[in-house]
Amino acid sequence: MAAYHWFLFFHLLGAFCFFAGAAVAGTLQLGAMRREKPSEIVTLLRLTRAGVLVVMAGAVLTIVFGTALAHHLGYGYTPGWIRASLALWLVSLVLGAIGGRTARHARYRAEELAASGDLPDPDLTALVRHRPSLLLSYLSTACLFAIVVLMVWKP
Repeated sequence: MAAYHWFLFFHLLGAFCFFAGAAVAGTLQLGAMRREKPSEIVTLLRLTRAGVLVVMAGAVLTIVFGTALAHHLGYGYTPGWIRASLALWLVSLVLGAIGGRTARHARYRAEELAASGDLPDPDLTALVRHRPSLLLSYLSTACLFAIVVLMVWKP
């Protein structure tokens, strides 16, 4: 098998992991928004960490093998669609990390509440449903879709 095929395989595997991990984390976050008991919320938010790990693995694979693929094909960093994709990749990671901070704080609060009576708490509900953080996560996902558009159509 040629180097091109290995680079492409691992780049696409990384893209799949990036999307799948984001989908897992997002779905679990939405599930936590529909719960009131801290023990249920903490369970769902703990599981989001697995999705985040898959996102990070995908991010590493896409950048390493995507860069290798671009150089192997002689593109380098010259085409605008590659530079734009790299910028969107970075923006997606930053927005996702910032958006996920509130969920992490909500998980800590839910752990405290679950250990001390497991009663619903309006502050926890506000943390889980924090609109600015959710918006950042949605924008992060939009960046991923924009990267796919750039990769497929190479404008």
